[in-house]
Amino acid sequence: MEAVDALADELADRLDADQVCFLILDLGGRAVARFAGSRANAARDREEGEPHAITEDLAGSPAERVLRSQLPERDAYGDGVRLTVPVTDRGDAIGVVELALRWRPDERDVAAIVELGRAMAYVVVACRRYTDLFEWAQRSTPFSLAAEIQRRLLPDSYTCQTGQLTVAGWLEPADAVGGDTFDYSLERDTLHVSITDAVGHDVHAATLATVLVGSLRNGRRNGLDLAAQARGANDALYRHSPAGEFVTGQLARVDLATGALTMVNAGHPAPYRLRDGRVEEIGLAVDLPFGLEPGREFTLQPVPLEPGDRILLVTDGVLERGAAALDVAAELVATADRHPREVVFTVGEAVLRATGGRLRDDATVVCLDWRGGPHRVPDANGVPRQPGADAAR
Repeated sequence: MEAVDALADELADRLDADQVCFLILDLGGRAVARFAGSRANAARDREEGEPHAITEDLAGSPAERVLRSQLPERDAYGDGVRLTVPVTDRGDAIGVVELALRWRPDERDVAAIVELGRAMAYVVVACRRYTDLFEWAQRSTPFSLAAEIQRRLLPDSYTCQTGQLTVAGWLEPADAVGGDTFDYSLERDTLHVSITDAVGHDVHAATLATVLVGSLRNGRRNGLDLAAQARGANDALYRHSPAGEFVTGQLARVDLATGALTMVNAGHPAPYRLRDGRVEEIGLAVDLPFGLEPGREFTLQPVPLEPGDRILLVTDGVLERGAAALDVAAELVATADRHPREVVFTVGEAVLRATGGRLRDDATVVCLDWRGGPHRVPDANGVPRQPGADAAR
């Protein structure tokens, strides 16, 4: 946290700013907390022991517009300008930086300050590994034990963007945590994606999800192929859970060199594909859920994938009876021009509206945009290297 404050101090000094403040997006996506800032900012004076951060609603605010558009915004500030810029890393919208400037920046100045906002994102990503303070600031309400376990099963970043693809996930938790998870991992030549839904609620469901997700990650990190990952996770869940307990899920693997998508469907609702303005359910064969029968093989199913395709994976909380008024296909069409991180959040919002905010089951969404093109290993900043760049160095 001190590194963020130090960067804010440096920005305030160099940019002749009365105040620089980092506002972090809360985990619900509907508020921000004034988390850190320059010496003149009250965000640095948090009282120890507060149960959660003091947040500000996003709705209608400059922070909301900047987060949604990823474009800077200027407002009046005396003889100068209050400038708000995004703090985003590889498509993951972390928050915004708000600067109270005593002068009026031109377009070149604004572009340079936007780059400084990106630098702030790198500082946040590096620093949050060593403290709970960032996580504390993102919680507007205390977590239950089940919610804490579930949170640990999700990826550190809900969005990842490269030249070839973008993947984003979102989870709307039920009043009693329903055991949903999503996960992804981007390797040198492969993207792995999963979405799962454990039977039951609260700590019991979270425990089942922990075994399954842990096994999937272990298999992936040991270099197992998709079939072996699915088989290993199934057998682990069977061995370490009561008889009859299970987890539904879908596993997806994208070969970045060929653009080939392969999926496993273990008792899970069908995914959707948006292509050329039209939405269709992807007809997958349905295997038994994970954990019911040891030693079974899961069907590896090729799914045609073309540049421009958008794939949406959902859990049954999106389709529950209370959300019957929600037309997922219509939501996909209506959000066709939006970034995947906005798509998954918008679908989550639609589920909340359809259920009156009282979810009986977790509602989870994962959106994959495939742009295709040549596969290039990104550099340290996530920018794909041009062909021959390594040789030139």
